[in-house]
Amino acid sequence: MQGSEAAAASVTSYAYKASLIGAAHRFELTEEGLSWQVGGRSGLWPYDEISAIRLSFRPVSMQQHRFRADVSHSSGRRIAILSTSWQTAALMAPQDNGFRSFIVELHARMAKAGSRAVLTTGLSRTVYGATLALLAALTVAMAGLLIRALVIGEFAGGLFILGFAALFAWQVGGFVRRNRPHSYSFDRVPRALLP
Repeated sequence: MQGSEAAAASVTSYAYKASLIGAAHRFELTEEGLSWQVGGRSGLWPYDEISAIRLSFRPVSMQQHRFRADVSHSSGRRIAILSTSWQTAALMAPQDNGFRSFIVELHARMAKAGSRAVLTTGLSRTVYGATLALLAALTVAMAGLLIRALVIGEFAGGLFILGFAALFAWQVGGFVRRNRPHSYSFDRVPRALLP
């Protein structure tokens, strides 16, 4: 009896609904590895067979505070773990504490198993570079519009451009800052990418 109680105590679980009509995605950290069930698929990945984890910040219109962990297996399969869950047609609820605890515990168990997984954050370097180039082009265009508005005396238009630029920088700035690509170690899970 004590053995089964210890095994049950060592299991950490997490679940979320990725869509309103789909089944819940369920994950458990067991002694053997990461057990997962996504729709009709399921599996058990030993911790030392997990080849990579990528943490990122992925806001959506229904939930501006959403995080994602992409977990890859050595076979090439990948599963996504999100920090939010659909509740109703108009509500996507955050699951901050459960997500954070699960991801931190996953890293701890992988480290204990001697995993050599590649741990990265943010967007891929190519996508991040393209994002920065697009933002630079947009900044130049907005500056040109602002200068033109001031030259022709359209001060209300200039204020509108400044307001729009400030709102855009506030919304997009956090996304770009948090999704900067870099590597990390098991003992230094980036807190900026955990709720």
